[in-house]
Amino acid sequence: MSDAKPFHIALQFGHIRHFNEGLSEVARQLALQYAAQAAQLKAERHVHFHFILPSQWHGMFGPDVTYHELRDAMRLRHRFPVDLDVWHGLHQHMRYRPPINSKRNIITVHDLNHVYAKKGLSLWWQNLRLTRHLRRAHQLVAITQFVADDIRRCLPWAPPAVVIHNGAADLTQHAQTPVPELVGQSYLLHISRMSASKNVGALIDMAAGWPEQGLVLVGPDSPEVEAHRLRVKSLGLHNVRFVTDVDEAQKAWLYAHCEAFLFPSLMEGFGLPPIEAMFFGKPVIVARRTCLPEVCGEVAAYWDDFSAPAMRKVVEAWLTQHRQDGDLAQRVTAQARRYAWPRAARQYQTLYEQGLTAC
Repeated sequence: MSDAKPFHIALQFGHIRHFNEGLSEVARQLALQYAAQAAQLKAERHVHFHFILPSQWHGMFGPDVTYHELRDAMRLRHRFPVDLDVWHGLHQHMRYRPPINSKRNIITVHDLNHVYAKKGLSLWWQNLRLTRHLRRAHQLVAITQFVADDIRRCLPWAPPAVVIHNGAADLTQHAQTPVPELVGQSYLLHISRMSASKNVGALIDMAAGWPEQGLVLVGPDSPEVEAHRLRVKSLGLHNVRFVTDVDEAQKAWLYAHCEAFLFPSLMEGFGLPPIEAMFFGKPVIVARRTCLPEVCGEVAAYWDDFSAPAMRKVVEAWLTQHRQDGDLAQRVTAQARRYAWPRAARQYQTLYEQGLTAC
């Protein structure tokens, strides 16, 4: 890449309402990495970062990147204010097109979960929309090998996807704010948006047959969470608690003080919360589904059977294993450290620069 010619990179965030769930967290973390380097890259290598996102978030990544308003017109053919060397769509679900004056278009694919959840005309329509969008990319990125394999199987026309694993936030050094009602309590922890695919109902069933064991369910204040809360109330369970809309300091405290982290999700492209828990060396139990075995490796326990007795048996066995194996917590932490945002950002930066030479 020439030191004299400006190199313009645009990150398309899409319509982000908040930054406290999977796709938006990935966008935020990558943006933080680039914003921290932006002044140096601009001075030394003439790299200019452009962030396209709703105006309410302009400025949150500092003064060294250029912010552009997300506009509905970007769903149609449009020109960007400057000629772009790279346009990067940060996830596959957005309906915004790359501008016509972009040399190289990259789209990150986080999952193809719809192929497992949809059928008939709904599946056909989802595939059609996705194909229209992804055909505008010169390069696809998959966040796990599992997703790359799904792309090859379900989208045979697509070129091979480059695999760049997400990072995960290491909150072990983050300031912690206790959740008052949980101080001094023993609890198993789950964090997600609690949609149907997260399989939270199986955890509630397990808790119903294990009344002496506390379970804490954490997520956004949403209709899905409210539905689970009503079910817990109808079952008369006193060992299940809900904590909603936590900040990073509260989340760090919850991870630090839980007995184990439980994640029975049926469909994931990566699965950030289990890795966040692993940074704390915690016992992690996940579903043996989709990408989770790839990401969590041999230092997690796995559910194959989601009946309440079977789930409890796996949890109890893994807690015992952690107590007996003094080195296991260190191996868990080492697994988490494989997923670092600086490394992911460097891999994307390399891809951006390769794209220039390929044009």
